Amino acid sequence: MSDISTDFDNDTLSTASVADYNFPALIFGILLIVIITGGNVLVCLSVYLEKALKTTTNYFIVSLAFSDLLLAVLVLPLFVYAEFQGGVWSLNMLICDGLMTMDVMLCTASIFNLCAISVDRFIAVSIPLNYNRKRVDHRQIILLSATWLLALAVASPVIFGINNVPDRDTSECKLEDNNYVIYSSVCSFFIPCPIMVLLYFGVFRGLRHWEVTRKVKLRSSIEACRKLQHAAVSTALPSLTGTIPGPLPMPLPRIIERDLAQSRLDDMGDYMQQEIPYPRQYRENSVPTLSFSQLHRKKRAKINSRERKAMKVLPVVVAQVLEVHACSL
Repeated sequence: MSDISTDFDNDTLSTASVADYNFPALIFGILLIVIITGGNVLVCLSVYLEKALKTTTNYFIVSLAFSDLLLAVLVLPLFVYAEFQGGVWSLNMLICDGLMTMDVMLCTASIFNLCAISVDRFIAVSIPLNYNRKRVDHRQIILLSATWLLALAVASPVIFGINNVPDRDTSECKLEDNNYVIYSSVCSFFIPCPIMVLLYFGVFRGLRHWEVTRKVKLRSSIEACRKLQHAAVSTALPSLTGTIPGPLPMPLPRIIERDLAQSRLDDMGDYMQQEIPYPRQYRENSVPTLSFSQLHRKKRAKINSRERKAMKVLPVVVAQVLEVHACSL
């Protein structure tokens, strides 16, 4: 009789222990780790393998992807394991302190990388002639180094034992010092967030001013070209111009007409840019005429349409990341 009761108690305990496991958290955690790891690996490989993507901005994006990749590989598995155990920490507390250090450092590095991207974009718009889009210079190296060093500085108190408080609950792995929680939250969120908002506001203002200036210069160049053509024709063909009332309607070079058509299309909005309506007589062939756009393209600071679209999309992505981080505080 006692053997039967003992077996019954063992079966009950084993059933209860299995019931304590959080299998949905395990499945969701594994899927999340796989998705984050795969996505960030693809980002790093794309920039590494594609030569056209090796720009200064993309190096900051690789740094952001690398921090998120380390977070998925080093931090999330232990958190998923703890959740699978029913939220109970069953490992050594030294591992817990290392986990908290990596968690704070990598999350802070992600936010600081976003802040560094906004600083880089602001520099590219504010002083474009001094900005190198193709090669990493000392400015980008300083920003990247400062991003990781500051993130390590924010997380360093955990390494030096700030988490070792008296009567510490060994069944939980968390930050024990409330003052440090406030300090890390301020450093990793409440300071970078307004900085990014102000920088992207400056980026949008700079882009708007750049667009207006570009169109004014383009149209003034076209008008100057028209005047030169009319003057040349009037000098070369005085008898012909005397018989025709009014100015002689001379066509502009084809490339300048294309620039004018593109400028008019930009005024209509990006959503209508499916096909540039060039004049019919200028669609088939091109002439070796040096236009304003060709001269402007030689400048290192030319902001093309893809970069402008990326600047419009990137703040939205940053806002979503900040919202997720704010919810986790």
